[in-house]
Amino acid sequence: MFQHTRINSDLNFFQKLKNLDYVLLVCIILLSITSTFVMYSTDGGEFLYHTKSHATKLLVFFIMMLMISFFNIKFWHHLSYFFYFITTLLLIYVSIFGIKVSGSQRWIDLYYIVLQPSELMKIAVILCFAKYYHRVNVEKINSFISISLALTLILIPVILVLAQPDLGTSILIISSGLIILWLGGVKIKYFFVSFVTFLISLPFVISFLQPYQKLRILTFLNPDRDPLGAGYQIIQSKIAIGSGGFFGKGFLQGTQSYLDFLPEKHTDFIFTLFSEEFGFIGSILLLFLYIIIIIRIVSIGAFVKSIFAKLFCFGFAFAIFVYITVNLSMVLGLLPIVGSPLPIMSYGGSSMLATMIGFGIVMSAKIHSKQTII
Repeated sequence: MFQHTRINSDLNFFQKLKNLDYVLLVCIILLSITSTFVMYSTDGGEFLYHTKSHATKLLVFFIMMLMISFFNIKFWHHLSYFFYFITTLLLIYVSIFGIKVSGSQRWIDLYYIVLQPSELMKIAVILCFAKYYHRVNVEKINSFISISLALTLILIPVILVLAQPDLGTSILIISSGLIILWLGGVKIKYFFVSFVTFLISLPFVISFLQPYQKLRILTFLNPDRDPLGAGYQIIQSKIAIGSGGFFGKGFLQGTQSYLDFLPEKHTDFIFTLFSEEFGFIGSILLLFLYIIIIIRIVSIGAFVKSIFAKLFCFGFAFAIFVYITVNLSMVLGLLPIVGSPLPIMSYGGSSMLATMIGFGIVMSAKIHSKQTII
């Protein structure tokens, strides 16, 4: 597809430090500090379990991110298929031996972290397709075999994740894969045909949804149908966000959160607590921080020479955008509740681990920006 020339990019430690993207690094640090303070607020203004665990994992995964960034981008190119394969095996393992909580079997207990392999698959799919479309011949991109293989690589983990069941993560994995297909050169008409096929088969798909998933859709359409049951969380979320007003109630002053009107405030609904305490201004500043992060990742992707690195950066930037959009739409009642964490902000080791791995590979692409891959 592309002709490359090999460039020796053996950099010493100090050259790698110099080549780090410090704008992106500072934004990640600011987001991490913000999330720690918000987690402290979810613990009622005390340094309790959630805050300690969140802060510890942030520190460990941040160091891990820097270590990942120092590896040559060629290393991650060579590791891509293996990472996808291992993550798929973990999904199979969790479907048999995984921890079952509230009817969902999604986790593996590794003592320090309860690993959710489906979160890692979000990164694995981007890596896998970045390598695939880096090497595939341009004349074969839109061939039946090429597209069928790509769709198979998406459907395998999606089916495994749906079986857990986890509809939200399945949708995010599909979106991560499809954006790389589009960036790789697959024609728009195939996406249109797929979308029409999906719409036609939607009644059939809905029939396979779990009862609680159907209830979430009905609650999304009309939260007031069960204000003290299925609709309680989204109603309280809207009240909390609205009560924050323009400037917010102040740090540790959120009444909806502190009076326990808001369930799951430390995970998927962390933005609700943040918005109540810091208001519209604080929410805009948080979104602005996310926007800078996405723009920096895209700019790195535009700057690097490796097609693999470009595809990964663009795919990861889009994935971050989708995660944020889905989470905010969910807590604002614009989408059904699907269990999508807010990157770095939400409590959850697997989501944080996957996000930091993604940031690390982006940093690796920046450090080795002149590196091309044959």
